[in-house]
Amino acid sequence: MLVPSGLTIVRPHVVRGAYRSQWTRRRGLPRARACRRGPSRAEADRRRPGRASSEALQSPEEKAYIGWIRRYILFHGKRHPRELGAVEATRFLTALAVDAKVSGSTQNQALAALLFLYREVVRVELPWLDDLVRARRPRRLPVVLSRDEVCAVIAQLAGTPKLMACLLYGAGLRLLECARLRVKDIDFEASHIVVRAGKGDKDRITVLPRIVREPLRRHLERARGLHEHDVASGAGWVELPGSLGRKYPNAAREWAWQWVFPATRLYRDHETGQHRRHHLHETVLQRAVRNAVRAAGITKPAGCHTFRHSFATHLLEDGYDIRTVQELLGHRDVTTTMIYTHVLNRGPGAVRSPADLLAKGSGGRHRHRRCASPPSLHGSPSQSSAAPGEHLMSHNRVLLRAFPTCGTRSLAVIYGRGSQGQTRYTEPSKYR
Repeated sequence: MLVPSGLTIVRPHVVRGAYRSQWTRRRGLPRARACRRGPSRAEADRRRPGRASSEALQSPEEKAYIGWIRRYILFHGKRHPRELGAVEATRFLTALAVDAKVSGSTQNQALAALLFLYREVVRVELPWLDDLVRARRPRRLPVVLSRDEVCAVIAQLAGTPKLMACLLYGAGLRLLECARLRVKDIDFEASHIVVRAGKGDKDRITVLPRIVREPLRRHLERARGLHEHDVASGAGWVELPGSLGRKYPNAAREWAWQWVFPATRLYRDHETGQHRRHHLHETVLQRAVRNAVRAAGITKPAGCHTFRHSFATHLLEDGYDIRTVQELLGHRDVTTTMIYTHVLNRGPGAVRSPADLLAKGSGGRHRHRRCASPPSLHGSPSQSSAAPGEHLMSHNRVLLRAFPTCGTRSLAVIYGRGSQGQTRYTEPSKYR
């Protein structure tokens, strides 16, 4: 297994280098003489060209693991991980939960980093941590924007961030899933997007909003011109997943494998020497959305992932089946999707407070009224007062306000009734 370059911090000579400044001050030696023991960081970067750029392009998982390994070594007084074991790992993880009061997901990430360190780098198997104090995992409700708030945020965006934000909301994509889209994953004919290696390394198919098709086509034309210019100048390579680059050496230059949202600058890969173009960094969209939320005057703590929450909630509001929403989101368990039902007037939202009836009665005598029961998720379309196709367009109307010149023809699902009255969903491609 390929070990990230940043994990070399656990090597003995690098760990010993952490004592260099203390060793110099203790013995009163001149700093220039102590630095002769090894090259400086600038010299090392010059000897290994491309290392600085490769470290900047590390995945978020690699950066998180390296950060936890460093904290683990510093927590135990810069001792080498080979000298530490299950007792020290338990003490570190327990201190995170008790003293630092981190969340359960943060503690699990630190545990995964330590398991990777001992299993893949130190080559030592840690026993089961029986005395580990687990952090609590509280149940939190997601932040959801209304349709008008989504329009207000998207209206504050422009250019590529606006197009990416519309895909986050219109297709329910995660931030990195949108940034890592490749040209071959966009199917304009079938009106869907193939998400490759999403969360849990799973693939899924989600809807491509028809309202963003023309802006996306124009964006791909500009991206193709940039790719052709890179190829003409001797660059044009792109990172391929796994070992696909060894199997197909020329595939990294093909247009189908290029990023949908390429970065503005090239970098040189230190292993192959190729001049590649990475995808647009996720912080560009995060910063743009944060400024747009602030400019729209929205006080909710909204971010890029809020568009995904709003996508699921608005689909459930429009009457789509929860299992369909589960497949579009890529959830393994339907209970994860059930958290979005908190805005559907179920539970406390459907209860009418008796205090609201006080103003309508007199003398303390009030007639008890039965509140209208909310529509069921799995109910028949005939039980609802609205027509089966009345809410089909409401989700894409939000995107239509963002792109008013693209027309109003957007049909994602065609309703039908089965033999037993259940709701049936059919892709529009089958009706062409």
